Amino acid sequence: MISVAEAEARIVAAFRPTNPETISIGEAAGRVLAADAVAKFSQPPAPVSSMDGYAVRAADAANVPITLRVTGSSPAGHPFTGKLGAGEAVRIFTGGVVPDGADSIVIQENTDASGDKVTIKTAAKSGQHIRKAGLDFTKGDVLAPAGRKLTARDVSLLAAGDVAEVSVRRKPIVAFVATGDELSRPGEPRKPGGIVASSGYGLEAMIARWGAAPRDLGILPDTVDAISKISDIAKDTDLIVTLGGASVGDHDLVQKALGPQGFALDFWKIAMRPGKPLIFGKLGDTPLLGLPGNPVSSLVCAMLFLKPAIAALLGTETDVALRSAKLLRDLHQNDQRQDYLRARTEVRDGELYVEAFDVQDSSMQRILAQSDALIVRTPLAPPLKAGEPVTILMLE
Repeated sequence: MISVAEAEARIVAAFRPTNPETISIGEAAGRVLAADAVAKFSQPPAPVSSMDGYAVRAADAANVPITLRVTGSSPAGHPFTGKLGAGEAVRIFTGGVVPDGADSIVIQENTDASGDKVTIKTAAKSGQHIRKAGLDFTKGDVLAPAGRKLTARDVSLLAAGDVAEVSVRRKPIVAFVATGDELSRPGEPRKPGGIVASSGYGLEAMIARWGAAPRDLGILPDTVDAISKISDIAKDTDLIVTLGGASVGDHDLVQKALGPQGFALDFWKIAMRPGKPLIFGKLGDTPLLGLPGNPVSSLVCAMLFLKPAIAALLGTETDVALRSAKLLRDLHQNDQRQDYLRARTEVRDGELYVEAFDVQDSSMQRILAQSDALIVRTPLAPPLKAGEPVTILMLE
């Protein structure tokens, strides 16, 4: 058996980022940039007013009250085309371009207007209520670096920089297939001694959330002939994931069926709980990750190994949500395997606490659904008392 850290490192090392493709900014939220996104436009492109009021020369309104002549207006989108002279003012609105010659904005609450005259009641200061050209960013600035997964906020920023298209990593295609004579879909008639195939639905949601394109290849029976067809039905994918067939036993046929199809095993068996039986290798040129058939084990292993694999395909770092929390109850000493205990957290007096569920049977999905964290226990970790700190992996 190998360690969790070694398994993750060997999996990640097998992948290279997908090729870039160009898409419109309207489709870019959630995608990963393949190249820096650079502003084609300064924001704001010219000095603009941050308030409704009057554009003036600060020198003209240093001693108040003073009455100035209004020579025009500058609403947003309709700039004043002349030049402001001594003793003059221009009516201006929020977002309006500051006229040439003006260096201050006096807000309208501090003025009295009558016809083409305005009386300034408070002294003006140079630069007051003016947003300088390029205050937010200037043309040529990197607005989002390569490798960034674009948020809705990023997309809005790029649009403001006149970025109409971006280069992003192609979404990796992750094909997944369940194996097992006992499996059937939700809503279908049960087979004798059968169960519902459930973990594929959670896996599909995870794959999509992590930025890849899931491809469900269905359920295959436990026969060499059926499983050997994976190499054909999973063509043109970036990663193949199997659910089941990773354990020791007469019916665990993934390695036996795919060996003649060019499958080269890298490793199997990891010193962890849940999820000890895990296969990783290559089927021809395509990496294959064989997750345990047990639903809890398969989903936990997906978080630990599939997520970083997808990140490697997208050219990003894995965002591992590890935190420290205090125990609400004692924990026994751990054995030789790295353990991931399903747990729930709560905040008390501003501090994060965590409590493991009493039963950790890996078949119990309900406990996983009720958890918001996994307590990470290293091999041979000593017993801990309530109140002592532990490392937790946040699930959301």
